[in-house]
Amino acid sequence: MAKTQKERAFLRDLYINDEWTKRFTDLVDKHVRVGDIDNLLYVNAGTGSHCFQLREKLDEKIAVFGRCEDEDVLNIARDKAIAVKADIDFSTIRFEDDAFDLVLADASFVKPADVEELVNETVRVTRPDGKSAFFLPSAGSFGEIFSLVWEVLFNEDLGDHGHVAEAMITEIPTVSRVEEIAANAGLVNIETHDAQEVFEFANGAEFIGSPLVSDFLLPDWLRTLGEDDRERVSAKLSELIDSEDGDMTFRFSVKATLVVGEKA
Repeated sequence: MAKTQKERAFLRDLYINDEWTKRFTDLVDKHVRVGDIDNLLYVNAGTGSHCFQLREKLDEKIAVFGRCEDEDVLNIARDKAIAVKADIDFSTIRFEDDAFDLVLADASFVKPADVEELVNETVRVTRPDGKSAFFLPSAGSFGEIFSLVWEVLFNEDLGDHGHVAEAMITEIPTVSRVEEIAANAGLVNIETHDAQEVFEFANGAEFIGSPLVSDFLLPDWLRTLGEDDRERVSAKLSELIDSEDGDMTFRFSVKATLVVGEKA
């Protein structure tokens, strides 16, 4: 059964931040040089985990703001900020143009069709000569899953004979495409960094039972199917993994990509 937005928010805090988001934010920590700034905005801050880590590292004079994806993750982030006495403004206001020296954006769960809009918004609130950075999976990710999903959809006569799976593959942007999006949004001196991240599961049941897969990835990929058909695909996918891999673990890889640029 599909989780509510509130349930997904708690899963985000308990599991997804460490299992998924950290794979991307490690790239930020490694490659984004903060420098001499007065303020920072984190777009799609989730429940705030990376915001809190940055707050601890940064000079206390730097103002840190976070914008969360929905009200439920916002409430968790604000409660955590109060509990640890972190000076972070998790705001809901629409910020002015050219307002921040550094803007970070988590696009790791953003639908590919919406990435350009997110990047444009990220650059809009960055001051001229300021820095924008965003991260997301790029083309080459999830190939091990998509091939199996295609087989299940085809065998079960679902998703227009597997064309849903083909769409999953083609809609994920290439590195050159995300660089183009960044340039079109007004960034220059663009740098791209990536890391191949591997996710491993003991068997099909563990894969399907993972909150990352069952509550975040599959519902989006199979969004054109009804709930009963999504559950049917999940069950068949678990069976197919076990039949193909036997006693071996199942792995899939993600090309975590970070794009950094300066606003012209």
